[in-house]
Amino acid sequence: MRATVRDVAARAGVSPKTVSNVINGVVFVRPDTRERVEKAVADLQYVPNLSARGLRNGRTGAIAVAFPDLSMEYSAEMLDEFVEVAHEKGWTIQLEQTAKRPERERELLSRGREHLIDGLVLNPISLEASAVAVDSDDLPPVVLIGEVEVDVVDRVSLDSVAAARDMTTHLAGLGHTRIAAVGTNGAIFDSATARVRTEGYRQGLQAAGLPLDPALEIEVEDWSPGDAGDAILRALDAGVAPDAIFCFTDTMATGVLSALSGRRIRVPDDVSVVGFDDVASARFASPPLTTVSFDKHRFAEVTLTMLSDRVNDRSLPPRAVRIPHAIVERESVRRR
Repeated sequence: MRATVRDVAARAGVSPKTVSNVINGVVFVRPDTRERVEKAVADLQYVPNLSARGLRNGRTGAIAVAFPDLSMEYSAEMLDEFVEVAHEKGWTIQLEQTAKRPERERELLSRGREHLIDGLVLNPISLEASAVAVDSDDLPPVVLIGEVEVDVVDRVSLDSVAAARDMTTHLAGLGHTRIAAVGTNGAIFDSATARVRTEGYRQGLQAAGLPLDPALEIEVEDWSPGDAGDAILRALDAGVAPDAIFCFTDTMATGVLSALSGRRIRVPDDVSVVGFDDVASARFASPPLTTVSFDKHRFAEVTLTMLSDRVNDRSLPPRAVRIPHAIVERESVRRR
């Protein structure tokens, strides 16, 4: 027979209300009491009845989290943090991949309006493609992450303009004078993230007194390692000769490192290469990659705390939070 809250309470020597407080994580419970309850939950293999909980408080105990491309290492690392933080808050997660299909965002918004989920986290690729901008009436609890800025909802992001500017000026400070950027926005590829990082890159060049050279802004068809590697080789074949390459993601940087290795171009002896996001592969690249880093766990924690606040009080004014960034220097860069 399936264990109940009362069974757990009897096993732990506490009230059913205390068991509920431990499971939901919204009320402080003394550590020794929490430990007894958690042990009783494990011993009895207790599973909360989310349907019954939803009938009582109008909540499902579930949220949705959507990223454009779940195959990317960055998405996997972020989702790992979101899942862990969500479980700490007593939520289960539904995952979705929106890619360039805003109808999937609309479906998630509909689930929220119909109370099939308590709230959702969206990572749109652009304001124009975001269902939130088009369908902003009667929004369910939602937090946007990334560079898309919509004032009607809560948002959590990095200051990607400042981060890209900081990386560019960092390279210039090391004596680099021809700094290429891979993944810039334009006719081939356009997204909110590409736009702000391109803007930060340009600001960095201007701050360092370096000219803006369109030939050094290297577009790609997709922010993937293969496309980035192909793009840098085309640029080299066209006579572009950078002394540093700033890739707008670590994933693209790994493709660039591979392409340069195939041409016997040494990193960092011949050219420095840097990335953005500080994913695990950046630390184990050859050579290890200098990159823009930020606290991914903190990002998820802030996002889901804001979502929880919004679920509990929809009248709160929209808020925007920036997560700090830092440049982590590794062996892919050297002073010129």
